[in-house]
Amino acid sequence: AVMGRFLTPLRAELQQDRKSWVLLDSFQYLDDDEGLITVKAGFKTDFASVPRLPLTFALVGSYGHAAAALHDWLYATRQISRKRADRVFLNALRSSGIARWRAWIMWSGVRLGGRWRYGQR
Repeated sequence: AVMGRFLTPLRAELQQDRKSWVLLDSFQYLDDDEGLITVKAGFKTDFASVPRLPLTFALVGSYGHAAAALHDWLYATRQISRKRADRVFLNALRSSGIARWRAWIMWSGVRLGGRWRYGQR
């Protein structure tokens, strides 16, 4: 079952570095486990910071931007544990209509490689 839903759309603007984006408006996600999460306007994200290996990027790089921005916010603010933030990411990917197998690959990537990024910014 899909757990959670985005209440407002993601609106972001590409920055001059051509890699990062700044949110133009706040956006909200309602998670079944964590409740309402608000990502503030002005927050800077690189969306899914997936290693740029061609196969990996082709499979996961262009999917789940709202979920990725939400995940970046949870990592930056540390309002919940890393494990719980990763679970919200998986829920948000599924809420966005991302196929279960693709969401699992993306979730696995943050579980394996996200430790060094948690709390950074």
